[in-house]
Amino acid sequence: MLQNHIKGLIAAPFTPMLPDGGINLDIIGDYYRFLKNNGVAGAFICGSTGEGVSLTHQEKTQVIQAWAEATRGDTDFKVMVFLGGTCLDDCMDLALCTKESKLFAVSFTAPHYFKPANVKSLAESCQKVAEAVPELPFYYYHIPVLTGVGFAMIDLLREVDVIIPNFAGIKYTHEDFMDFLSCLHFGGGKYDMLWGRDENMLAALSLGATGAVGSTYNYMAPLYLKLMEAYESGDMKKARQLQQISIDLISLLGKYGGIATGKAYMKLAGLDCGEFRLPVKNMPAEQFEHFKTEVASNHFNTYKSVLTKK
Repeated sequence: MLQNHIKGLIAAPFTPMLPDGGINLDIIGDYYRFLKNNGVAGAFICGSTGEGVSLTHQEKTQVIQAWAEATRGDTDFKVMVFLGGTCLDDCMDLALCTKESKLFAVSFTAPHYFKPANVKSLAESCQKVAEAVPELPFYYYHIPVLTGVGFAMIDLLREVDVIIPNFAGIKYTHEDFMDFLSCLHFGGGKYDMLWGRDENMLAALSLGATGAVGSTYNYMAPLYLKLMEAYESGDMKKARQLQQISIDLISLLGKYGGIATGKAYMKLAGLDCGEFRLPVKNMPAEQFEHFKTEVASNHFNTYKSVLTKK
């Protein structure tokens, strides 16, 4: 599928939750405006950050429809839907929902319970889902740390290149820079390679990445936009300084409990997305003030995304 490669930041939004654990669809319009006003180019919904694997099929459909309603008429803001990777029929059904909702693209990851035995099997799984929506760009989501499926993506591109006409690219959440560069060069740069490790963005830019998908773009997009600007202008000292600030702030995710800490960052940015569902552990309330203080000492307030009033 011939298309323009995505440039800039695609945020991986959190799925907003209510105190009772239900999804909070009412703030998705505000969430879209929050991202848009901070220079984000799109959203990768229902992914890892969005707790897609913890949502029911019906809830995912509701989230898709809510984002479609929020972004209706804004063709510049690209909404990509993560379909899952375990039940192919469910993935195809969600892909059809994405098409009917007139969103930009779909994404699929490796089946991770009954894992594909080889790259050919993985490509065939991608093909089955992609064929359900031949009009939409189809992206593979490479995240072996969670799926346990770590085939080289250059090998996947060789397989899909001849069997999936609407294969558009890969969301690459891994650290194999040799493989990533090979994918960038495959077919003369035919496929869109979206970098997925926020803490390594500068290294990916040096290889030729132009677009990235990540969770921290939700709440500190200005930092990464300045990093990209510094890189493009040749100010490598500034770019390295900004990447270090990114690393320091990302390191606090682990210190305060992991992925759910991202919602604490969102609260500091002015958009309360609730808590994560089990089995993810949320930050205890008594730790939040310590977290807030430590975050401020690492320049978060200088580079955080800003919630503007309607």
